[in-house]
Amino acid sequence: MRKTSVRGPGTAGGERVLILSAGVGSGHNSAAAAVQQACAERDDIAEVQVLDVLQVSSVLYRALLGKGYFVLVEGAPWLVEWGYDLSDPPFRRRGPIDPWTRVNALPVIAAIKQFRPTSIVCTHFLPAQLVASLLLRGVIDARTAVVTTDYDFQGLWLPGAFHALFVAREEARVELMALGLPPDRVAATGIPIAEQLDAAPSRNAGEPPMLLISAGASGGDYAVSVVRQTMHMRSPFTATVVCGRNDALRQRMERLVAPAGDRYSVLGFTAEMPQLLRRADLFVGKPGGLSASECMAAGLPMVLVNPIPGQEVRNGDYLMEQGAAVRCNTAATIGWKIDQVLREPGRLQRMQAAARRTGRPDAAADVLTGLLEGPSRPLVVTRAAQKTILGASEQRLVASDLKGPSSLVRLVDSGAGSTVAVLQAEEVGDLQNRYGTPDGELVLRRGQAPVSLRWEARRLLRAMLQGDDALPVRVEGLSAPPHLVAG
Repeated sequence: MRKTSVRGPGTAGGERVLILSAGVGSGHNSAAAAVQQACAERDDIAEVQVLDVLQVSSVLYRALLGKGYFVLVEGAPWLVEWGYDLSDPPFRRRGPIDPWTRVNALPVIAAIKQFRPTSIVCTHFLPAQLVASLLLRGVIDARTAVVTTDYDFQGLWLPGAFHALFVAREEARVELMALGLPPDRVAATGIPIAEQLDAAPSRNAGEPPMLLISAGASGGDYAVSVVRQTMHMRSPFTATVVCGRNDALRQRMERLVAPAGDRYSVLGFTAEMPQLLRRADLFVGKPGGLSASECMAAGLPMVLVNPIPGQEVRNGDYLMEQGAAVRCNTAATIGWKIDQVLREPGRLQRMQAAARRTGRPDAAADVLTGLLEGPSRPLVVTRAAQKTILGASEQRLVASDLKGPSSLVRLVDSGAGSTVAVLQAEEVGDLQNRYGTPDGELVLRRGQAPVSLRWEARRLLRAMLQGDDALPVRVEGLSAPPHLVAG
């Protein structure tokens, strides 16, 4: 997915939506495609464009971020887990984008300027961080959304400026509010997936359960081992094995299952995955964020194998917590594990019901609604506030527990009622000295400070004012525990 553009049914004055992704695996681009599909259902969107930011970067940059990640997954999974944990605290890196990334971002910035979006949706943290810097520099004034693509929230996804942040589950929303993010800027919508079929195809109750076995993005020996172990199962079943674009793996699978007759069906790349998800009774594969979300929306429970350390392990933890999955930690017991699920009376049906409860099939539409009908001004988190949020995260504190000059406060747009900034308490005094009115109110003004503003204050005002000369705001502390705020 390099760049695609579609005109919607809206008029020339409608929304122009730019969706930015990064092709590290297929999930981020799949989420982008799902949001694009949802755009077609809205009459207020005139044009939508999808851009994979890695496809317009240098070959070396694309190879290191895209292919390099999977090389590490295969050869040094412990390093992937270490990197995930290291980058998990929010705002661990608060400085500007590094020079190499900035150079590779130049084509993306040019594409943004050429398209002139009114709204930008980011389904990967790389474009999310870039768009935040453009907001703060005044390069763009579009509404911006960050859409996470795993069930657990990772701090890399939290930029210093955005309009809306959409997470996969309520616990992630509670976590962000505990760190000081305002509830009007964070929503738990689920992960955007393609539009689901209207109804699952009817199945004959007398047919054996159907397994849908996915080889994953890399496939290989582990996938072969999984299928081999299912051949030792005692329970009746049929299985469809999906090998994707790996033709060598497909041929290897076909030779492996040939003695089993028509019990197994082996496929390469297929556009019929939504139908397969609806027909199957149990999914066997890795818990990628998009794969898991598609299964849950289809009411399809999962047997989890070979998860990538970090996000996929955490995805699996959540699915097992919901009762919609079991995990097998070694391929040698996969047949036994599936047998346990199929042989226990009512267990498969209970897992299917749990999957249906967990699924969020309307996530893509909810993301668009939340962005386009949400606050028009961005939320800005100052550098000082970012430092406080990082410290609170590392000390396992909620924002309302913080005291003193480094504690957090919020600036709220007095007219719209939306939060426009999170900052340290000591920063408020400086603003009040400059912009306080005789009646005790606070009105931020463009270019009317009695003395010149520091760089941080200038970028804060530039982002919040967005072309207006003045913005009345009120200061609010964090007096209530964030988890008590209604959703």
